[in-house]
Amino acid sequence: MNLFDAPVDRRGTYAVQYEERRAKFGTDDLLPLWVADMDLPSPECVTDALTRRARHPIYGYTVYPKRFYKAIATWMKRRHGWSVGRESILPVPGVVPALNLLVTALSRPDDGVLIQPPVYHPFFRLGKNHGRRLLQNPLRYEGGRYRIDFDDFRAKAREAKLFILCSPHNPVGRAWEREELETMGRICLEESCLIVSDEVHADIVYAPSRHIPIASLSPRISQITVTLNAPSKTFNIAGLNTAYAIVENDTIRRRFDAELRRYDLTMGNLFGIEALIAAYEGGETWLEELLPYLRGNIGYVAEFLRTRIPSITATPVEATYLMWLDCRKLGLGESELERFFIQKAKLGLNGGASFGREGSGFMRLNVGCPRQKLEMAMERLQAAIETL
Repeated sequence: MNLFDAPVDRRGTYAVQYEERRAKFGTDDLLPLWVADMDLPSPECVTDALTRRARHPIYGYTVYPKRFYKAIATWMKRRHGWSVGRESILPVPGVVPALNLLVTALSRPDDGVLIQPPVYHPFFRLGKNHGRRLLQNPLRYEGGRYRIDFDDFRAKAREAKLFILCSPHNPVGRAWEREELETMGRICLEESCLIVSDEVHADIVYAPSRHIPIASLSPRISQITVTLNAPSKTFNIAGLNTAYAIVENDTIRRRFDAELRRYDLTMGNLFGIEALIAAYEGGETWLEELLPYLRGNIGYVAEFLRTRIPSITATPVEATYLMWLDCRKLGLGESELERFFIQKAKLGLNGGASFGREGSGFMRLNVGCPRQKLEMAMERLQAAIETL
C-alpha cells in the first residue's frame, strides 16, 4: 500500500473541512472535498519534531531562531533556484492576513488593487475591507487553458497601486511560464504598480511545469515585489501558522514590518517554527513521494470524467492539488449546480462563483486525499448525473 493510501480519521481534530460541513452546506451528510488542506499525513520529520517539543513542559513566548530563516533560504535556493538573504525574510501570521496588511501598508484609500479572476476568494475582500478600488483582469479560458489578457492587464495596472498575483494560480491550476511572468513584471515596472505574489502552492507543481518566483526574474522586478509563502500547503501544516514574506526592497520591508508591529503581530508560534524547520530540512523525500501520488489522483479524476461523465471536463492541472471542473454542459444555473452537488451527489466542493463571476458553471475539487475517497466521490457523482 502507498504511504498515502491509508485513510486518516480526522474526527475530533477540529478540522474545518469536516467540522464546518453543516455551516457551509447545510448538512453533515456529504463527502467534503473543499478546504485546501489534505487528508494525508504530514511527514514523519514534522510529527517527530512536534512530539519532541511537546515533551518539554513549558510553551512560552518564542523567538524566531536563525535556523528558521536559514531553512527558508536554503529551501528557496534548492527547490526554486532563488537566492534569498536572511534580512529579506519577515515571518507573518498567515498569507491572507499578510495580504490585508500589505494593502494597508502599501496603498491608500481609493487606490486600485488588481486581481485576476477566477481567483482565490479572499482576494475579493481586499478592496471592500480597506476602501480600495478592486480592479479585475479576468483570465481568458481558451482551448481548455487559462491565459492572461495582457492588453487589459496593462490598462488595469496603469490604474493600480498593487497587483495581487496568485502563482501558482488557485483555482485554475496554472503554473505561470517565464514569459508570462516576465511580461507581467515588465508592465508593473512600466506602470509603477507594486506586486504582491501569493506563492503558497509553489512546491506543488508537476513536471514539465515548474514554479518560478516572480521576484527571482530580475533585480528590478524583485524591488517592486513582496512574495508570500509557507510550507502549509506543501506539508499539510496549515493549522500551525508558518507563513513568511520575502521582501528584498528595504523601504517596502520597513513599511510592512512597521504595519506588523503596529498590530503586534511579530510573535512566533513555537510549534509552527519547529514544523517549518523540520519540513524544510527533512521533508524533501516525502514531497517527492507526494507529488506523483497527487498527480495520480488528478489523472484518475480526469480519466473518470472523460470516460464516464463526459458532460464535466477537468481543466488541465499544472500545479496545486485542486481541480477546476467545467460543469457548464450540465445546463444548471449556479445555485442549481451547487444544490446538485450537495443534495444529489452528496459532495461538498467549492462553487465556482465564489472565485468571481468568471467561475460560474465551474466547481473546485480538492484531490489531496487517499484515492479511496476520490473513488467514492466519483461514483457518487456518476450516480447523481444519471438522475438528471
